[in-house]
Amino acid sequence: LDEKKALQERLEAILGSSFIQNAAEVKAVREGMSVQGYACLPTAHRATSRDQHLFVNGRPVRDKLLLGAVRGAYGDYLPRGRYPAVILFLNVPMCEVDVNVHPTKAEVRFSDAARVRGLVVVAIREALNGASQFTTSTLAPTALESFQPLVHAKSSAGFSDSGFLSEAPPFVRVSETENPAISFGRLGGAVAQVHETFIISQTPDGLLIVDQHAAHERIVYEQMKKDLKEGDMKRQILLIPEVVEMDEAAASCLLDHAQELEQLGLVVEAFGGAVLVREIPALLGQMEMKELLVDLAQELVAYEKSSALEDKILALCARMACHGSVRSGRKLNVDEMNTLLRQMEETQGSGQCNHGRPTYVEMSLSDLQKLFDRK
Repeated sequence: LDEKKALQERLEAILGSSFIQNAAEVKAVREGMSVQGYACLPTAHRATSRDQHLFVNGRPVRDKLLLGAVRGAYGDYLPRGRYPAVILFLNVPMCEVDVNVHPTKAEVRFSDAARVRGLVVVAIREALNGASQFTTSTLAPTALESFQPLVHAKSSAGFSDSGFLSEAPPFVRVSETENPAISFGRLGGAVAQVHETFIISQTPDGLLIVDQHAAHERIVYEQMKKDLKEGDMKRQILLIPEVVEMDEAAASCLLDHAQELEQLGLVVEAFGGAVLVREIPALLGQMEMKELLVDLAQELVAYEKSSALEDKILALCARMACHGSVRSGRKLNVDEMNTLLRQMEETQGSGQCNHGRPTYVEMSLSDLQKLFDRK
């Protein structure tokens, strides 16, 4: 076996047979240092950090700096309380690392800690961004197991004796194209919307089932982050400012953080015992204002003890994106669905929503054929 294949087999034995399938290869070199290994896709997160294996110059470590770099690299791709599985081999010139700072040599000290952290963060992020349109491959088998063949003695459910549908199901066909996947990208072309919540997309090799709200939520969130970074958060002035009645504690919390909210395009001020909303981020469009403000107040309380303003701002972005994205239950036409698919292809991290849940399940043609015993 070659070295790479041997490593993959060892990892499958330690981390599970599906680890390599659901991991991005990490490889980077910078200023005499290198890092290589594998980092799991965000949707393949785990309950503990025990599957994070780090090596420095061949020595296994549980170093706080490196563990923090892994956590920072995944950032907002993971749900709270969940951890990525990673295996990383970091090579650093011996003169730039002290291995004798811990009784069990589980921690090390780098002469340039910031440079090491930067290498690890960038390497993992580049690997994940390269695989950001993908979601864990274990979702398709799980979905397939939920399908059961239906056998009816007299007639098929939903059909009259004449063989025609007796009642229209909650399904909307949106495309008559012979093969809608041909002229589109990796995520294919929309062929239907089901229950006004899920988009069915045909790809050259199978199909996708896309959660329209979860997918658009990630798109809006990433656009908000981009606008915030570039200082170009566009606002929409409300023609009639909206007065939102809420309890005193929640209102006070929002008004105390009015400056942070204004950075995000949400302009609020006190109005008696209520909160007056004058401007909202243009990205969000129509929404239930009271629900948004109550949720933002709860998010601010959750991050009250955090000294990191960036964490607080990103948490608010995520909450606002959730309220400002396409909702479940909204009927979309074929152009809107295909626009969403194309935006997913261009958006980093589009394989999972802001809460770490997958945005779509992919089924190959062979998976579908197995459902009907065709293979």
